[in-house]
Amino acid sequence: MPEGERVDLASYAADATPAGPADKAAGVLATARMGERLADLQERLYAASTAGDRRRVLLVLQGMDTSGKGGTVKHVIGSFNPSGCRIKAFKTPTPEERSHPFLWRIMRALPLPGEIGIFDRSHYEDVLIARVRELTPRRQLGRRYGQINRFEQSLADDGVTVIKCFLHISYERQRRRLLERLDNPDKHWKFSPDDIESRALWPAYQQAYEIALERCSTAHAPWYLIPADRKWYRNWAISSLLLEHLSALDPQYPKADFDVDLARKQLRGDGAI
Repeated sequence: MPEGERVDLASYAADATPAGPADKAAGVLATARMGERLADLQERLYAASTAGDRRRVLLVLQGMDTSGKGGTVKHVIGSFNPSGCRIKAFKTPTPEERSHPFLWRIMRALPLPGEIGIFDRSHYEDVLIARVRELTPRRQLGRRYGQINRFEQSLADDGVTVIKCFLHISYERQRRRLLERLDNPDKHWKFSPDDIESRALWPAYQQAYEIALERCSTAHAPWYLIPADRKWYRNWAISSLLLEHLSALDPQYPKADFDVDLARKQLRGDGAI
């Protein structure tokens, strides 16, 4: 998303495929092929941390209900070794969390050096639902955008690559996905009557997202708009972003801090142990 420019979400088609594979079959295949490269880069990132490399990655997923935040975790992050990932789904703040500044619970969930962190919702809830539901005074809400930008700058300065993805789903596609959940008893647990209430506030949520995308897309932590009506394209796009950023980091396996030849001889029985 352009830095500091006004955002009009209605000008972006949620079913668009602006780059990459031409159709679903090609997209699924391309995503699968990226999996091996992503797994290799993740391993290298984790290995590099054992030698003091502090770099890590934070993938932030935001979007309306049914836009595919959980699906992204399942289909894209599935390529990674779980031991090198730190996944956090942010729900309604607990009483303890509400007793602290809004970034407190976010900082406690950040990835450690060598890890890939994935946020299903994030600190942006505090300028999205807080705005729409009027949970925070407007003056305080306005200050939060600057706090978020400074927070994300501090992450970048500390070696965190921040990849923020807004999963852009259409009003009609959301309706269809909610109905699919109601039609399948195995999916009822994913549905809440609150989803209908939130849907009634669609225009207000779109405006809240537009403000957040405008005020918090920066050079060190830009926003990426992901057309999310097509699940296969969403998965391909986010996989591509991860691959692009991990490749740019180009983490390297650390060199051995011991005598490799001696260790080899000892294991072969050619030297005294």
